[in-house]
Amino acid sequence: MSLTQFPYGATPASAVPLAKVTMPSLLEMKRQGKPVSALTAYDYATARLVDEAGIDMVLVGDSLAMVVMGHENTLAVTVDEMLHHTRAVRRAVRRALVVADMPFGSYHSSVAEGVSNAVRFIKEGGAEAVKIEGPRVELVRALTEAEIPVVGHLGLTPQSLHRMGGYRVQARSVDAARQLHADALALAEAGAGVLVLEGVPREVAAAITAELPIPTIGIGAGPECDGQILVFHDLVNLTFAPPAKFVRRYADAAALFRSAVEQYREDVEHRAFPSDAESYHLPKEARKPLPAEPQANAPSIPVKKAV
Repeated sequence: MSLTQFPYGATPASAVPLAKVTMPSLLEMKRQGKPVSALTAYDYATARLVDEAGIDMVLVGDSLAMVVMGHENTLAVTVDEMLHHTRAVRRAVRRALVVADMPFGSYHSSVAEGVSNAVRFIKEGGAEAVKIEGPRVELVRALTEAEIPVVGHLGLTPQSLHRMGGYRVQARSVDAARQLHADALALAEAGAGVLVLEGVPREVAAAITAELPIPTIGIGAGPECDGQILVFHDLVNLTFAPPAKFVRRYADAAALFRSAVEQYREDVEHRAFPSDAESYHLPKEARKPLPAEPQANAPSIPVKKAV
């Protein structure tokens, strides 16, 4: 058992003051022209860092299938796995809006199934909204009626990987751009509170953002969106893969972690860790040699008698 203590709820003096972010406050940010910052997070430690940095929206993305679990794409992750990570993130976040991704297969069979699984994310996971991919207007309307805030997701939708034939930029033709625009308006009218636009031309995203009454969050969709989101592991170089065009790496955590681990290994091999200062000691009064005690099960040694 670890002796390390993690003070629950402690907040550094330099942290951003707590003013809880909600769906209505994101809408107000759009009205005021204030950009929305969003990042993914998948566990307590990273979610706490993201929240304390003042990020407005934390997405427990199904991208955890790839960056945390090592899958080739997002399709393999299950509802139970997403719930596990959502609970961990929720315990860390105090200010940001916590959004949970609905994984592939959790809302594709029927609207009723989608609502039932979304309820689990709110009730069991502690999420404050769910995100669904595609122009599923009927589902968004049902979730809204069930008092479940919804984040829509259009453009490059990773759960549609096989239909799209890979991770390709979407809405590159006039007809496709018009359809995307119509889908975005339909989702907003059905009750979606935020819309993620992924992998679409800048001009298309700008036009949708200008007309849509709800905030748009871009990822590979240009700077005119009302906010931006990136995968945490992309931001700090923990993906072990070349970054997408839209990714800007702000730190190299992989190099930092690798260096620290290598130094630790070397210190252990050379007996430089732990030092005396990093060791526990007996009290002074208990440091005198302890008397040897016979072992209960030790074999007896026969003593030769003098002749």
